[in-house]
Amino acid sequence: MKQLLLLRHAKSSWDDPGLDDFDRPLAERGVKAARLMGRELTARDWLPELALVSPTLRTRDTWRLVAAELPVLPEITFVEALYDASAADILSQIRKTDGSRRCLVVIGHNPGLEDLAKQLAGPGSEAKARKRLDEKFPTAALARVVFEGDWSGLSSAQLTHCLRPKDLG
Repeated sequence: MKQLLLLRHAKSSWDDPGLDDFDRPLAERGVKAARLMGRELTARDWLPELALVSPTLRTRDTWRLVAAELPVLPEITFVEALYDASAADILSQIRKTDGSRRCLVVIGHNPGLEDLAKQLAGPGSEAKARKRLDEKFPTAALARVVFEGDWSGLSSAQLTHCLRPKDLG
């Protein structure tokens, strides 16, 4: 069984209006939420073997803080195409994953990540997770889907969890 973790970047700071969107850092709330999500991944034994990360500052910082909480660091690839990506663009990147990888985390942006999680949530998805996903997919939220088969053929999966920092802390 394959496991896909879709993690929206943590809350970014808007303190410097002169910064380009690509260069916005995390807000203090985002730092705390990213660490919390990293601890949660470890506690649940959802340990990625590969991380695909948008190259923006807020996604890189989110990954750095999450990764610091993991017992083993996975391989990481910064993927330019994940910045401002649609659900289809993100899925295209996921489908390139080597078939030997069992667990993949993607750290990116909305609306693409949320749209992809909703698109992938097929039959057998957990009702509570689907309800949370439909309500809101805020910063630092994590959608977990599982499926049989190869990454290259991913089109539908079972949504098992939608975790939001406010529900954990």
